[in-house]
Amino acid sequence: MSLRFQHKLRRMNLRLRYARMQGHLLPEVWRGMFWVALSGVVFCLLNTLVRAITLTLDPFESQFLRYLFSVVAMVPLVLRQGWRAYVPVNLAGQLWRGAVHTLGLMFWFTALPHLGLADTTAIGFTGPIFIMLGAAWFLGEKMHADRWVAALFGFAGVLVVIAPQLTGNGGWYPLVMLASSPIFAASFLMTKSLTRTEHPGVIVLWQALSVTLLSLPMGLMHWSAPAPWQWLGFATAGVLGSLAHYLLTRGFRATDISATQSLRFLDLVWAALMGWLVFADVPSHSTVLGALVILASTVWIARREQRRRS
Repeated sequence: MSLRFQHKLRRMNLRLRYARMQGHLLPEVWRGMFWVALSGVVFCLLNTLVRAITLTLDPFESQFLRYLFSVVAMVPLVLRQGWRAYVPVNLAGQLWRGAVHTLGLMFWFTALPHLGLADTTAIGFTGPIFIMLGAAWFLGEKMHADRWVAALFGFAGVLVVIAPQLTGNGGWYPLVMLASSPIFAASFLMTKSLTRTEHPGVIVLWQALSVTLLSLPMGLMHWSAPAPWQWLGFATAGVLGSLAHYLLTRGFRATDISATQSLRFLDLVWAALMGWLVFADVPSHSTVLGALVILASTVWIARREQRRRS
């Protein structure tokens, strides 16, 4: 075998190894971003349902029942796989994460009945900024400039959509909703940290358990018997909530949390669609324009992440 042929064969082997490695890494990035985007769809359905319930029921009672039914929804999985599969490696971390998430939910459920879905969605979009800052400071993730650019362009698209709709009549409740954003950001960062040692199903179950227990005293303070349709709504919310958090956790496990935050702005598209389907709200020109900006930033950062991982 000639020396030249050996060099050609070596180069072919190197190219083959690179192609295999690229084929392994790239789908992982796209899968992570897909799970996060899909969780946004489920969260939108969940928020629409929960808001309809809290208009006629105490917010803290709604918070308790929403997570109680999340536990109920996961009981069949626990029975099928065995309780040992859901024993956490980091119990203290799971409980702390549940406590932080409960605090954020207290602010969120308090403000939810007093704000429109568009206002709630807009205020929630401040979360990615807090998450990316926290990921850089506490998780040591590199904050690439393109991630900041994608987040800022996505946020600009949100402003294009929301600015004409904000009425300013929400009193102090927009500030209460805003206060929940950095708290939820801390909860999501703790989730990302837990994914290093915990399975997504374990994280979702222990979040539901801890939030249910911590919300019980507040739910009992102003308890009133829910109507039959509200019980059905909470059962549906339990399934949707567990599914949404499972999808989000899988996305965080697959790729950097800061790389997924521009996808949060797609939630505005789902919110506009739900408003049209449920409340017959026709999207305005500003909604269409903002959605195009959001989609452009999302596709751009996805391609950048693909190139970076390759």
